[in-house]
Amino acid sequence: MSNQRSTSRDEDLLLQDFSRNATTKSRALFSGNAAVVSAIPLWLFWRIHQMDFSSYFIHFILGTIASTYFLNLAYQNMKFILKHKIAQKREEAVIREISKIFSNDKNANKKDKDDRVLTRKNEVADFEATTFSIFYNNAFYLVCLIVLSFFVFKNFSPTVNYLFSVALSTAVVFLFSTGQK
Repeated sequence: MSNQRSTSRDEDLLLQDFSRNATTKSRALFSGNAAVVSAIPLWLFWRIHQMDFSSYFIHFILGTIASTYFLNLAYQNMKFILKHKIAQKREEAVIREISKIFSNDKNANKKDKDDRVLTRKNEVADFEATTFSIFYNNAFYLVCLIVLSFFVFKNFSPTVNYLFSVALSTAVVFLFSTGQK
């Protein structure tokens, strides 16, 4: 019975590592970053494009909420794609790190060492995938927003400029995050 529980627990941990579900820490980080980055266009259109905040309050709130939601999804998609690639690239370094730790311990068996390697590799891959996903999507979103706002839609009214710039920037980032390569 205890062997069956151990196997089930190991399988659950393995499934958790390969699932699309983000950890609570990652979700909080993604939500916070998405909210901050989605609020940047508010300042841009309020100060630079001279849109009155009180007159366009509904537009700003709806655009920010939609942008936050889809940026959050883009972060999660990108993290899922990157995590396995990063885990494969970091495996050798993690094995060396854990081997150094276990070199002095004569009582350690191969299963414990392999479990530590797998756990550490997933921790490193999760952290690196999370930070790179945030960086990449934020940079891509802001570049798209600036290009669309200042060049593509510069001759449109500020309301149309805001709505299309934010919507298209968010859509492009979200669509690129769903790719597999």
